[in-house]
Amino acid sequence: MVPFGDRLAETIDRYGHLCIGIDPHTYLLEQWGLPVSAVGAHAFGLRVVEALKGRVGIVKPQVAFYERFGSIGYKVLEEVFEAARDAGLIVIADVKRGDVGTTLEAYSEAWLTPGMPLEADAMTLNPYQGFDTLAHPLQLAETHGKGLFILAATSNPESASIQTARRIRGSMNGRTVAGGIAGRAAKWNREHAAGRSAGSIGVVLGATLDFEFLGIDLDDLAGAPTTPVLAPGFGHQGASFSDVRGIFGQVADATIVTSARSVLAAGPDGLEHEIEAQVDALREAYA
Repeated sequence: MVPFGDRLAETIDRYGHLCIGIDPHTYLLEQWGLPVSAVGAHAFGLRVVEALKGRVGIVKPQVAFYERFGSIGYKVLEEVFEAARDAGLIVIADVKRGDVGTTLEAYSEAWLTPGMPLEADAMTLNPYQGFDTLAHPLQLAETHGKGLFILAATSNPESASIQTARRIRGSMNGRTVAGGIAGRAAKWNREHAAGRSAGSIGVVLGATLDFEFLGIDLDDLAGAPTTPVLAPGFGHQGASFSDVRGIFGQVADATIVTSARSVLAAGPDGLEHEIEAQVDALREAYA
């Protein structure tokens, strides 16, 4: 079993840092001439996967856009996942689950257990009920060679008051909440992925944020093994590919640069061209 961090590093070496989100917004389904239904979201997702094959190595389906269609939405999402796996893509389920006890255990089993209908290579998690609530998904990820991306610093304005609050207890005493979450992820990788170049536990850091203000230590994430970063905020949300090294510094080489609406808005006929353009632009930014 190859750990997720190693598979991610190999994929980045082969295809680059770009990750495309599958986000079938209502307006995008309408622009694509598809019904606003599970049927439309199914066709949308499969078309994106087809366009990514051989061009990009990572895909991030936004589960909420399928979940809204109920049981049929989940059924077609399973088929999108299957198609992505068959295409050789790393699948990050953007579910942002967070809870306590057996509830979070069940969530993590749904998305991380081999053979389950919704099995993905990695999932996003919300740690704001306490990092220690993530014990089961952390262990499950290690057991099955899966990955986690833990929300540390998000770009919505409402988050700043929570994420910049200072901890007054525990091993992360004095750090901001966001900095403490990122630090705990890096610490887990050091303890559980010693001797490897990349850890399997990553963090979500919005590319439009001021990491110094938020108390995020990028150098800590870049230490061996590197803690991967899932970075939304490029394209439609305002960050530019040309700034990726300036934004993420020492951890840029382990950063997954996500793009969704700026690609998907090209429509089914322009999709491949826009993907290739973004792959080329990002490759130039990393040159």
